[in-house]
Formats: sequence, C-alpha cells, structure tokens
Amino acid sequence: MAIKHNQQIPHNHFRKDWQRRVRTHFDQPGKKVTRRLARRAKAAAVAPRPVDKLRPIVRCPTIKYNRRVRAGRGFTLTELKAAGIPRLYAPTVGIAVDHRRQNLSEESLAANVERLKEYMTRLIVFPRKSNKPKKGDASKEEQTAETVTKIGTLIPKVAGFSEISKSDAPKNVEGGAYAKLRKARSDFRLQGAREKRAKDKADAEAAKK
Repeated sequence: MAIKHNQQIPHNHFRKDWQRRVRTHFDQPGKKVTRRLARRAKAAAVAPRPVDKLRPIVRCPTIKYNRRVRAGRGFTLTELKAAGIPRLYAPTVGIAVDHRRQNLSEESLAANVERLKEYMTRLIVFPRKSNKPKKGDASKEEQTAETVTKIGTLIPKVAGFSEISKSDAPKNVEGGAYAKLRKARSDFRLQGAREKRAKDKADAEAAKK
C-alpha cells in the first residue's frame, strides 16, 4: 500500500527467520559419491545392455555455435528408414527416436545413417527365451562375455561429420565488419549520384576549353 500524507511509516517486517530458508550445499562431495555409486549400480543391473541410448549427431543452433556438434535427442524417421530400421523396433534395441526432428542437410542425414548401420552391426540381441530364439537373436557363441565386451564397445557420443576449428574460421575484418558493411551499403546507394557528379564535372571542364 502506497504511503500518503504525513502519516506513520508502516512497520516493515524484514526479519523472516532467514536461517530456515537458506539452502546450503555442504553435502556436495558426499552427493557426488552417491551419484557415482548409483550409476555404477545401474550399469551392473542392466548389463550387458548400455546405460544410455544411441543418440544422433546434430549441430548446435545459432550462428555462434553451429560449427560445433553434439548428441541430439533422437534419430529422425527418415534416418531410420534409410538405415532399414523399423520405427517401432528402434526403441526396443536402445535407439532414441525423435519424430519431430527434420533433416535439413544431406551431410547430417548420411552421417547419422552410417552411425545407425555401424550400431546395428555391433548389436547383440539376447533372446527372451533361451530355448526359443527368434529371427535376429544372437547365437550362444555371440552371447559369451568376451564377444559382448568386444562388439559392445560404446560408439562415441559425437562422431561423424567434422567440427570446424577456430583456426579454420574466417579472420576478423580489419576495422570491423559492421563499419565495412555500412561503407559498402553507402557506396552502392551513392554510386549513381557520384557518377553523375563526375560526368557533370567532366562536361563543365570540356565546355571551358
């Protein structure tokens, strides 16, 4: 409520028992250990399956960061189709799918299709029932620990099409790009007037002679 006239100033209650509302992080080192042990326990529980799903390679958005690549949310339906993987089958074998993402370049499409094909060559699918294997399931020889460890090595999170290093980026424009652009626009806009002025001056010089 606003203060009006020559009245008493309202009592502001600033002592709100702030100690009870302050959040401290003195347990940060202990939480770090707890998270590491939880990750280790999860990896042991789902073994020999990988902990995370296979992710595509995408470029970071905006002009500032688009020379960098990172792991995306999921593969597009076009990439799955090009790799010959059914869209409903992909999530069951650890492949992330994002039906909203679209391919805007042939480079990213080819890189992610190659990534999917490489993953499928390394994939070992254990049968649900050992005595009734289905088509595409791994044989008993492929289910051994040595083979799983050898073939199931993780595909790097980011690999495929190259990143652009800072040394390959264009050099800075001398005097500033903004000033150079303004100068170029000005020269283009005034070109006709300057040519007319130079022509009139030459005609005047010729008339004097």
